[in-house]
Amino acid sequence: MAKLNELDYLLIEEAKKIIGKNYDKDNFKHTVGAALLTNDGKIYTGVNVYSLFGACAEMIALGKAISDGERNFSTIVAVDGESKKIMFPCGNCRQLFNDYMSNGYVIIEENHHLKKIEIKKLIPFPYQVKI
Repeated sequence: MAKLNELDYLLIEEAKKIIGKNYDKDNFKHTVGAALLTNDGKIYTGVNVYSLFGACAEMIALGKAISDGERNFSTIVAVDGESKKIMFPCGNCRQLFNDYMSNGYVIIEENHHLKKIEIKKLIPFPYQVKI
């Protein structure tokens, strides 16, 4: 586990900002914002997309970064739209992180404390994909 730094807190604020730009409480029951930090300091954001299965905010942020040619990622965070609390990533996102940023970190909130944990610790027995 690593201590949060200034960039980590900036990521959290960026995730909250993207929700503020896109949150529609009248039409959506669950909105999530995510922010992703590349190894060279760029930040990509995303919100979840609704459909039968949907795409998580983290997937959208990662997809935007990959579409821009990024391949080296440091840290990711997801924030609930209504409560503004930091969220644990779902199982699909954990696998995606393992595939694309296995040496990175996820910011989580546990017992009202923010923590930055290694992605490898989120999914100790991942499906092995060659990307």
